[in-house]
Amino acid sequence: MSAPSPRRWTALALIATAQFIVIMDTSIIGVALPRIQQDLGFSQENLSWVFNAYVVAFGGLLLLGGRLSDLLGARRLFSAGWLILLAGSLMAGIAPEVWVELTGRAVQGVGAALIAPSALTLLMMLFGHNPKELTKALALYGAAAPAGGTAGVFLGGVITEYLSWPWVFYINIPIALIALAATGPLMPAAPATRGSIDVLGTLTVTLGLGAAVYAIVRAPETGWGSAQTWITLAVAVLLLAAFVTIQARRRQPLMRLSIFRTPNLAAANLTQLLLGGAWIPMWFFLNLYLQQVLGYSAFPSGAALVPMTVLIMIGMIVLAPRAIGRLGPKPTTVTGLLLLTAGMAWLSLISPDGSFTTDVLPASLLAALGMSLAFIPSLGTAISSARPEEGGLASGIVNTSYQVGSALGLAAMTAVASANGADQLGDLPALTNGFSAAFIGAAAIALAGALIAAATLRTRTGAPTDELTASRG
Repeated sequence: MSAPSPRRWTALALIATAQFIVIMDTSIIGVALPRIQQDLGFSQENLSWVFNAYVVAFGGLLLLGGRLSDLLGARRLFSAGWLILLAGSLMAGIAPEVWVELTGRAVQGVGAALIAPSALTLLMMLFGHNPKELTKALALYGAAAPAGGTAGVFLGGVITEYLSWPWVFYINIPIALIALAATGPLMPAAPATRGSIDVLGTLTVTLGLGAAVYAIVRAPETGWGSAQTWITLAVAVLLLAAFVTIQARRRQPLMRLSIFRTPNLAAANLTQLLLGGAWIPMWFFLNLYLQQVLGYSAFPSGAALVPMTVLIMIGMIVLAPRAIGRLGPKPTTVTGLLLLTAGMAWLSLISPDGSFTTDVLPASLLAALGMSLAFIPSLGTAISSARPEEGGLASGIVNTSYQVGSALGLAAMTAVASANGADQLGDLPALTNGFSAAFIGAAAIALAGALIAAATLRTRTGAPTDELTASRG
């Protein structure tokens, strides 16, 4: 085994920054959405596609990103991802109309799909030699994801209030340039491996996920009983079934299906999927409640969620590792999901004449605590379950699980909110009723995650750090 890199902790800062940015880009547009809607002419039902265009491309291509990371080398792919993210950010910022905006967001998602799995693979290369360092590195890396998601809300508020909404995209450009300059000196090189790229598998899984999200988002407008809705859903199911069939028959598939026979891998990924499906709708509709019901402008709306960001950082870096050390990954994951459920159920009690201190702050803090406790152990379990030579694939799968859950969860809760009045702009009671319904739905997703994690995650004997790294020898 090669000696550990003396620059590994500096490299970790860049890896954590990468994770922070790719997740921040899902949320930084939240506060800016009303301005984007006004300037570019989005309808209320289609507004969520500013989020979904990024997440569908991100989630749909993560498996390809993981495969390319193993084939071409993680460092090379990490750099390519930053270049593509830079180009997409520029396009989204200068967009004069809806289709350009959505294209730019999709290109951003492509870049993120290359960055995320290669970053996680680089982390394992740098810290896999030492279980204690790996646990600490995973905690810092894990904290960057939900912290990026929540901090993006605050930064989006500051930028939208004092600059203009295009700058929520332009902010990525200097960061990408710094990352490109630092990647070569800091990141370890890995030899490319021989193999082929499953183009057909990539197309079927990406189009299948996109069709599913599109059908759910459009259902409130076209009707759940309409032929268009059910035909689109049927196409999505057929495409995803074709993907599974292709993976089962190919000698070198995009995703080796037998990997899910590895103990805990499928269960941990399902937990991550449901965690994303609960968390992302929460911040999306909490932003809309603050702005469209309570009347907050962009900056106060972002600042209102700073306490969540602070608690998530503390929870990820301090509380979650201690809870894993004392309780183990499974109980910590289940406890976190139950707290997240309780926080969102509390948020569903919002009222048209509510206030931040009573309707938002305590419930959002409880939800943030739950998120911080559930995310780290489920992420670590998912990554450590795979063989070392499939690190890119495992990273791609777990990132896919979270992002697909985010996209489908937001699409479903958008449909629920619209069906309960959230499409009636200016009608505060109707808006509140719609947002409340979305919070209840998100709470149900988190509860399902807790029950499934309790039933399917296995508990190994031994130290918690061993549990997260046992499969890596």
